[in-house]
Amino acid sequence: MHAMNRRSSLPRLCSAVFSALLALLLVSFEAAAERIQLDIASSGVRKLAVAVPPFTDSSGSSASAVGKDIARLVTTGLEFHGFIQTVGPQRGGSGSSADWRRGGADYVVTGKYTISGGRMTVEGRLLDTTADKLLPARQFRGDVSQQDDLALRLVDALVEDFTGEPGVSRTSIAFISDSSGSKEVYLADVLGRKVRQVTKHNHLCVSPRFTPDGGSLAYSSYHRGNQNLYITDLSQDRTTRAISRREGMNLAPAFSPDGKTMIVTLSRDGSPDLYRMDVRGEVLERLTEQAGINVSPSFSPDGRQIAFVSDRSGKPQIYVMDLASKKSRLLTLQGKENVEPSWSPKGDKIAYTSLTAGRYHIFTIPTDGGAPVRVTSGYGDYESPTWSPDGRQIAFSRKRNGQMELCVIHANGTGERTLFRLKGNQSYPRWSPRRN
Repeated sequence: MHAMNRRSSLPRLCSAVFSALLALLLVSFEAAAERIQLDIASSGVRKLAVAVPPFTDSSGSSASAVGKDIARLVTTGLEFHGFIQTVGPQRGGSGSSADWRRGGADYVVTGKYTISGGRMTVEGRLLDTTADKLLPARQFRGDVSQQDDLALRLVDALVEDFTGEPGVSRTSIAFISDSSGSKEVYLADVLGRKVRQVTKHNHLCVSPRFTPDGGSLAYSSYHRGNQNLYITDLSQDRTTRAISRREGMNLAPAFSPDGKTMIVTLSRDGSPDLYRMDVRGEVLERLTEQAGINVSPSFSPDGRQIAFVSDRSGKPQIYVMDLASKKSRLLTLQGKENVEPSWSPKGDKIAYTSLTAGRYHIFTIPTDGGAPVRVTSGYGDYESPTWSPDGRQIAFSRKRNGQMELCVIHANGTGERTLFRLKGNQSYPRWSPRRN
């Protein structure tokens, strides 16, 4: 009898479990549906038309200068990501979904802000004009002095609504510029609004590299006669310390993802080789030896491998080393000069510079090998690729008619554009991690 009761209750139990699982799946589906989830890596996806009217104040007015300033910065931040084109807010008529749709907008950012006692709240949400549906609001609070940062936090959250991953409008680019007369390290936000000279050595600096938290910047400088390696705290302008002043090369550290170690090119024992160091500059181990020139390390996102350049085969090519075994494999099989590898944050590709028909261009290649894909195609020389933290864009330097400037392009080779225009020549870009 007990066995029969157990058998008769089994179908009811299975049905209950199935119902619970179904309900869980439906909840998950509904939560996922709150985001639009665009595949912006696909070259066939057209740009979304998004309207950004002035943000309203606590009284509901959209006439304030603050509300207009926030809307302008949100517009700039959204357009930077490359998959959005903005629509003038005047085309929305009375502002209903139908009006916005007739005005050409797929989505509208409906935003508002409040200011009280020196504190500020910025809120925005997306209106889907086709479905006549509002997505959940995104809200950020801070001091009034943080108005721009609050607006860009909102931008990155709205990009997450579109793509499933936060945007990169609050990131920065480190680079070398000769605008002061010497090649020094500079820093600018990706929108080009805040440009700052980091080093003032009045001498050649090269190869800036961010620490994983984005709080410090390492670089090599010749101002003491030797190519020494330094690191500076970006929170202020005074604390700069030497990591390595060993005789010969001290070049281009690649920081491990956990920030505890770095891999540096040293020539203290003869030819340039790769060494692992701790953050104080103490050598922990030598990774390459008697295998030609070895430079330009780049960590995989999981910290288990590095890509680097070696001429051990006669010409500069890109290799991948497993750090546990120290075994290396040749990655690039095409081209006579392949240099400057940069591992994608997604972990699936490596971008690099390759000499093609007398010009340098940016290519990507799967990390396990395969056919390389040429990303750049225009006139000039394209060098020093660096990935955005979301792995969707690549910044690089482009030289045309003797002038070098920083540019950015989608990883699929579309949307090439100048990053920002500054005095002099800009080179060696390095994209920062996201800010916390």
